[in-house]
Amino acid sequence: MDYTRVESILSKKVAITVTRKLRWGVIGCAGIAVHSVIPGTKQSETGEVTAIASRDLAKAEETAAKLGIAKAYGSYEEILNDADIDAIYIPLPNHLHMEWSIRAMEAGKHVLCEKPIALNAEEAQRMADTAAKCGVHLAEAFMYRQHPRYQDIADIIASGEIGELRGIHGTFTFNNAADSKNVRYRRDWGGGSIYDVGCYPISAARLLLGAEPEAATVHALISPEHDNVDMMASGILEFPNSVALTFDCGMWAAFRNTLEVIGTNGRIEVPEAYIGNPTFYVHSKEGKREVTQPVLNQYALQADDFARVVWGEKEATFTPADAVANMKAIDACLKSAYSRTRVSI
Repeated sequence: MDYTRVESILSKKVAITVTRKLRWGVIGCAGIAVHSVIPGTKQSETGEVTAIASRDLAKAEETAAKLGIAKAYGSYEEILNDADIDAIYIPLPNHLHMEWSIRAMEAGKHVLCEKPIALNAEEAQRMADTAAKCGVHLAEAFMYRQHPRYQDIADIIASGEIGELRGIHGTFTFNNAADSKNVRYRRDWGGGSIYDVGCYPISAARLLLGAEPEAATVHALISPEHDNVDMMASGILEFPNSVALTFDCGMWAAFRNTLEVIGTNGRIEVPEAYIGNPTFYVHSKEGKREVTQPVLNQYALQADDFARVVWGEKEATFTPADAVANMKAIDACLKSAYSRTRVSI
């Protein structure tokens, strides 16, 4: 594995005293925005949320009042025309990610788009091309990657403490199946567990392995009562050097979000890999040790990383090309799940 690449990706952090603020606008009042991203951005060193838009003005005004946001708009177009906004965060349903990201970038705004960045790799590439053409920063909102523990995990792998890498296993499941009107259960809107939570172990494996998968095989529970989206999926992504990610994800199962890195002489156990307690454990020939990590707001870290790229104070840690590559893996997983075949990438 190219651990030099992994360390390079994860180590691009800088400590800078901030005297200015990146002015954010938010398109949509989704739960992830209201409960996580907006509060996290407000807690960041670099960001301030100045406006929020909804197609329902009353909803935008209510959300703005609740969260202390100065301006509320009743259309997405209005917020893009606000000259006092530097960057747009997009937590809309998946099928709207490409359209409104492109429209925001063409309006001169930097864009943080919720994961998955698009419905497929072709859409993601169009978004990446637009970012390059417009000279703006485009990032996919995988907040967990900003926590320094992933640098620590990469360092442990590179050190050889757990031996030669043999595989990674990841999970992300929760049970929301009773909420039948949820946008996650609209197949044409990009619903399903692979899009919603399977994308996390897929991205984590790519990050820690420093490589791209070569093939995918996925078995899924396709639910007719949930518009035939994948409510549970179990799969394998084949990486170079005979290493694989095995994963399961679901929206109709007990909650868990774990990651395990397996080597010839030990393993790294991450009980709460994406959200929750950041502490993890290393099992080696010397026994089990706990690696205590700081409890940090990953959404605040995400906002700070984004702003410093916009201001030219650091290079992008995760580029649009990374988002395109992640979508290629997701595309293969979805194709495999619905065709019940192994799919080369």
